[in-house]
Amino acid sequence: MVLGIVAAEVAPRLPVIALGFPALMLINATFFHVGPFLVMKGRFSPGLLSAVFLFYPLGIASFRIPHLAVTIGARGTFEAFLIGTLLMAAPIVFVKLKNKPYFQQRPNG
Repeated sequence: MVLGIVAAEVAPRLPVIALGFPALMLINATFFHVGPFLVMKGRFSPGLLSAVFLFYPLGIASFRIPHLAVTIGARGTFEAFLIGTLLMAAPIVFVKLKNKPYFQQRPNG
């Protein structure tokens, strides 16, 4: 939620960074909802309906609007999807890191 608010606030000045949030939505919809549905040959995936009817229309519309007002080009689109990919990967990396010895907290005494 905070990320969405920040993306909306920086959009006029930094459209590529702001588009990282809709890119995250499109990546999430594709690889975590629609993709598993197709790979599992039609087995329903939680979030599939919101991905198809909410994430795709809003994500695509978000990328079309900046092209009308500010031309970000192919490079800007790539950068936005790179930001979205990093945002999508962050929680996965954190889950993997939590079991590393450095992050294991043991009480003293």
